[in-house]
Amino acid sequence: MGIQTSLDALRAADQIVDAMRLADELAFESSRDPGVRTIRVLTGALDDADQLVAIAAVHALGTIADDEASRALVRQLSSERLFVREHAAWVLGSGLPRSEAIARLIGMTADGGFGGMLAQRTLEQWSTGAPEPVAVGLETALLGVPEPAARARVVETLGLVQHVIAVRPLLALAGDGGQDEQVRAAAVAALGRRPGDHDVLGLLDDLAAGTGHLADVARLALVDIAAQAAPDHRDVRDGLTVAQLFLHADIDAGLSAAGMGDNGGIATLLVRLGDALVAPGTDGPTPVTRVLTMSRGSVTQAAADLGALHDSGHLYGRVPLQQDASPSATAWSLRVSARRGIRRLLRAAGGVDLLHLRMADVGSLAAADVARELDIPVVFTVAPDPHAVIRSLDLAGRLTRENFGLVDEAEHFWFRVRLVQRLAANASHTVLFPRPTLERDMRELVGIDLTAHPERHTVVPEGVDLQVIDRAVDEAQAHVEGGTPSDALVELRGIVESLPVARRGLPLIVSVGRLHRVKGMATLVQAWAGGALRDRANLLVIGGDLDHPSADEREQLDLIDAVVPAGRRAAAGLLLPGHRPNDVVARWVAAARTGLPGLSAPRGVYVCASLKEEFGIALLEAMASGLLVVAPDGGGPATYVVEGDTGFLAATWHAERLAESIAAALDAAVAETDAGRAERSRATVETSFTIQRMAGMLDDVYAWVVADERAARSSLVGAG
Repeated sequence: MGIQTSLDALRAADQIVDAMRLADELAFESSRDPGVRTIRVLTGALDDADQLVAIAAVHALGTIADDEASRALVRQLSSERLFVREHAAWVLGSGLPRSEAIARLIGMTADGGFGGMLAQRTLEQWSTGAPEPVAVGLETALLGVPEPAARARVVETLGLVQHVIAVRPLLALAGDGGQDEQVRAAAVAALGRRPGDHDVLGLLDDLAAGTGHLADVARLALVDIAAQAAPDHRDVRDGLTVAQLFLHADIDAGLSAAGMGDNGGIATLLVRLGDALVAPGTDGPTPVTRVLTMSRGSVTQAAADLGALHDSGHLYGRVPLQQDASPSATAWSLRVSARRGIRRLLRAAGGVDLLHLRMADVGSLAAADVARELDIPVVFTVAPDPHAVIRSLDLAGRLTRENFGLVDEAEHFWFRVRLVQRLAANASHTVLFPRPTLERDMRELVGIDLTAHPERHTVVPEGVDLQVIDRAVDEAQAHVEGGTPSDALVELRGIVESLPVARRGLPLIVSVGRLHRVKGMATLVQAWAGGALRDRANLLVIGGDLDHPSADEREQLDLIDAVVPAGRRAAAGLLLPGHRPNDVVARWVAAARTGLPGLSAPRGVYVCASLKEEFGIALLEAMASGLLVVAPDGGGPATYVVEGDTGFLAATWHAERLAESIAAALDAAVAETDAGRAERSRATVETSFTIQRMAGMLDDVYAWVVADERAARSSLVGAG
C-alpha cells in the first residue's frame, strides 16, 4: 500500500474504531519499508492535530529497527502532550535499551499513574539485557526523589531488576528505619524474589518477627522465597482446579459490597458461577472440583487466605495491592503488586489447571504474565470492550479525532484494545457472548476471525441464579397478599416513604449498577427528569458508595445533582439509596414488579442505560423477576430481549431516545391484564440463561482445554 497511502486511509476512516484498526496497517507498512522517507513522514505526523494520527505514528515508528526512529521516539518522552509521552514510553519497550531515555522513563515512573506503569514496564523489559544501567539509574534517581509514594515506585522498579546489582540497595532500603514505611515495604516485597541470599533471609526473618504492616509484608516475602526454592507441586485430587479473578472488587461469598465502586455484575457472576461449577451434578460428578476466585484485599487477609487453598469447593484468595482500593481506570500502577499477589496465590493453591480471564484491565495484564511464567493455560472471555464504548462515544460526538488522545489519557482506550487482542491471541480458548452479528463484530471491532479456528472459540451466555430471584419474588408477592415484609422490604418501604404523599402509588423505574459513566446512570436521570416520565413513575437507582464516593462515582453524582439537586431528590421522585448486597437488590427489584402495598404501584419497569452491555446480568435478573426491561440496542441484550414483548431496545447514549423507550415500556406494563408476558420473560431466562447452564457449558470448555494441554505436553515429552 505504501506509507503515505496507509496514512491517508487512516485519516479518511469514518469511525474511530476503523482508524484504530488501520493503525495496524500503518505499522505493518512502516516495518515493511523502514526507509528514511517513512521515518520522515511518521515524524511529521507526531504533532498532528488529529490525535489518532499522532498516536498511530508513534506506534508505527516503534516497528522500525533504525537508530533515527528510536531517537525520534525518545524525543517524544519530552512532548508537551501527555498522551504522546505515554505512548512513546510504551513503544520504546519493544526496542533495544536507549541510555538517553532511562532518566526520563524513571521520572515518569516516579510520577505514577498509567504513564508511570508504561515507563516502568519498559524499564523492566530493558533490565533483562541491560541491568546495570537501569539499576544504576534507579539508584541514582532515589537521591532526588524524597516524596514517599514516588520513592516507593522507584524502589518497586528497582526490585524488577533481576540481577545481583539490585540486592544491596534493596537491602539497605528495607532495613533503614529512617525510610517511610511504604518505601521500606516496596523494598521488602521485592526481596521476596531473591531466593538463596542469606542476607535477604536474615533481614526478612527479623522483620517478620515484628508486628504491623511491614512485618506482614515480610512474612509474605518469605512465602514467596519458599515457593521459589521448593519444586513445583500439584495437589493430588479428582477433578479440575479453575482460577478466576477480578481485582477491582471486594468479593466475598455474600456479595456484601455489590454495586459499590467497581463491585458490579462481574463480582456477582464470579460468586454465583464458582458455586455452580463445584456444585454436585445431577448426572454424575462434574469436571471442576475447586474454584479459586481472586480479588483485592489487605496484606493481612492475603496471608490468612494462603492456608485454606488446598480444600475443595469455591475458595477465595486476596491480592494485596499496597494501597487503598482504586477504580479499574486508575489501577494500572498496581501491576507489579497484582502480579506478585496472583503468582503467590496460584503457587500456594498447587495444581491450578487453568486460569479464566475476563477483562482488559490490570488484573488480566498481570495474570497473563503469571500464567505464562507458571505454564498455566488461559481461557479468555473476549468482547468488543472498549471497542463498543468507543463507537458509542464516537456516535454521540463525545469522542473525536481532535480529543481522542486527551480522553485516552483517562480511559486508556488504545492500550485496552491492544490488550484484548493480545489476550485473545495467546489464549488456549476464547469464550464469547452471544451477539446479533457476532462474527462481523469480532472481525470488524476486535480483529478476530472466528471462522479461522472455530474449535478454539465457544459462545457461552452468562447466567443468573433463579433460586435467589424466585425467593425474592415469592417474598414480595407474599407481602402484597398481606404477609409480613422481610427485612429487605421493610428497608425499601422506609426509602419509598421518604417520597411526598402525592408520589406514593406511582410505579418504580429501577436501575441497578455502578455509578460510572459507562453505566449511564446520569443519562437515565436526565431522560427521566426531562419530560413526562417524572410524572408517571418514581426512579430508584441502586448502586454506588454514597458515603465515600470514588472519583467515577463523584462524577456521576455531580451530573445527577445538576439535573435533580440532592436536596430535592425525594420531592422529585428520585431515590438514590446507594449500593446493597445482591440478595437485597433481588428483593427490591421483585417489589418493583409486585408493588409495595400503600406505597408503590405494581408493574414497574427495569432500565439499563449502559453505553454498552456485553451481556447484562442485572437485566437477566430483572427479566427473571417478571419486569419489562429497557436495554441497550447493541451487544448481548439484543439477543434475548424481544422488542415490544419482553422489553424495548434503546439508543442509551441519547437521553431523548432513551426516554421514548422507557415511556413505551411503561405503556406496555400498564396495559398488561395477565401474567403472560412476565412468564415469558422468566421462561427466557430459565431456558437459556441460568448460572447452572453457563457452568455446564464452561465445564465442557475447561475439560477440553486441559485435555488438549496435557496431550500437547505429553507429545513434547515423547518427542524429547
